[in-house]
Parts: sequence; structure tokens; C-alpha cells
Amino acid sequence: MAFRHRRAAALVVLCLFAAFQAKAQQEPPYFVTYSSVMEEPGNLEIENQNLTAAPKEAQTFFAPTVEFEYGATAWWTTEVYVQGQATQSDSSVFTGFRWENRFRPLPRDYWINPVIYIEYEDVNGADKSYLEITGNSSAADLAIPNAVLRQYIVRSFEGKLILSSNVRGWNFSENFITEKELNHPMPWEFGYAVAASRPLSLRGSERACTFCRQNFSAGAELFGGLGTRYGFGLSHTEQYAAPTLAFNTPGGFTYRFSPEFGLNDNSATVLWRFGMSYEVSQFRDWFRRSR
Repeated sequence: MAFRHRRAAALVVLCLFAAFQAKAQQEPPYFVTYSSVMEEPGNLEIENQNLTAAPKEAQTFFAPTVEFEYGATAWWTTEVYVQGQATQSDSSVFTGFRWENRFRPLPRDYWINPVIYIEYEDVNGADKSYLEITGNSSAADLAIPNAVLRQYIVRSFEGKLILSSNVRGWNFSENFITEKELNHPMPWEFGYAVAASRPLSLRGSERACTFCRQNFSAGAELFGGLGTRYGFGLSHTEQYAAPTLAFNTPGGFTYRFSPEFGLNDNSATVLWRFGMSYEVSQFRDWFRRSR
């Protein structure tokens, strides 16, 4: 694809070469839905996830997101996102950053495990990452030129109630999302994401191998908007269903892939999402050794 996206591609390269020691993180293969899995205390996960699409009424685009997730404690995980996008026959745009914090209030696993999610966003209207969907949105906005979209700056607060259960190897996760723009007089917006997944095998192999069944996990997500406080519901917003697949390599990299299919006229026909993550074990010890 002949895109002018050198700056966006640089973000991808940054995450690929920033780590030296790693450990694969066994977590559900979701892109949008959060489970109760927290980052191990002291570990740093560097992830690159990318979304591309060729909407019928808009230009093909590519939107990379680089994530730095750190386990502050056993009950607190913090993460920073840096985002950009490139649109064919248009331009490349830095779209902003996000800072999220997840808090797990219960000390051990129960049949339902709650997590509280709080995020601050500073992004512009050219953001096409689809990390979540809230309010009344439409894929028709993808046809608006970047020069127009980037003028609209959004500083917002986002909260999520994350519920997650693990039953006989299956993970079931449900997210209820609420968002409020802080610099515009917009109403509270709502969204949701639900998902289920399972490793292809719950038993380890008797020999070392790369493409063993236990290194793969598969699942499905359903996510979309729920309108605003003045018009709550599924109408007039985007809705997507997505099968997901993850491959955890012995070398520490995790690869994920998901085609996301639009379910109504407000949605894009299909979004293609893929990503890679690498976990640095006990990252905080690097600074202790340097003293």
C-alpha cells in the first residue's frame, strides 16, 4: 500500500526493538474486550496493534497503536497508548495518546472477577483505532479528510466496569463502557464489549514445540455503541462481531489476528486487526541494578 505513513510506521518499529528479555503472556486473545488478567508486578509489556480497512465510501487506511503496559502492583496495572493513522491519497496523522489504569479490588479469583478501568484520552478526530465504540457513531465519518478531522481535539474521561469468569478453560468477559468529553458540552456516551475464548488445548506437550495446540487460543468478540444518556440503545451506532486468534511463541512473542465484521449500515463492512506483543520480565529490576 503506497501510503505516506512513515511517522506511523516508526511507532511500530519502536515497539519491535525496545525489549531484550521476554515471557509470553497467557491472556485471552481479545483486542477490544478486557478480561481480569493484570500485568505481573514489575513486568513491562510492549504491544503493537494495527487496524486497516477499505471502506466502500472512504479511502483505505492504516491505524497503528503502540502500548506500554506496566504492572505497578498485583492489583494495579497502568498503560500508555500512542496512536497514529495513515489514509491513502490523504495524509499521515499523529492522533494522540491515552493513559489507562486498571484496578482489581478483590485479592483472589471468584466466579466473577471485577476490574475497575479509568482512562484519560487526548486524541483528535482523525483517530481510527477503534479501541472501543461509544455513543452514536458511524463509519461514514471515515470519509472525512484528515485535515478536517485533526482540528477536533477530544479530551475525555472513560470508565469501564470489567467482569470476567474462568470456567473449565473458558474465559467469559463483559465490559460496560462510559465516556464523557471534558472540553465539549457532550452528553455521557455508552458502549459495550463481550467476549469468550479458550486455549486449543489445556494440556502441555510432553516435548518442547512451537506449534503445539496449547500455544494457540481462539475466541470471539461482540462490541459496539449504546448511545448516550438522551438516547440509550443499539440504534444509530456501529456494531461488530469478530473471531479472534492468538499464538504464544516459546520465544516470548504473542501474535494476534482478528477480522471484525460490521453488523449494521452504520458499520464498516470489515475491519482487519493484527498485533504483536513482547513482555519484559521484571523491568523495574533494570533500574535497581544500575544504581
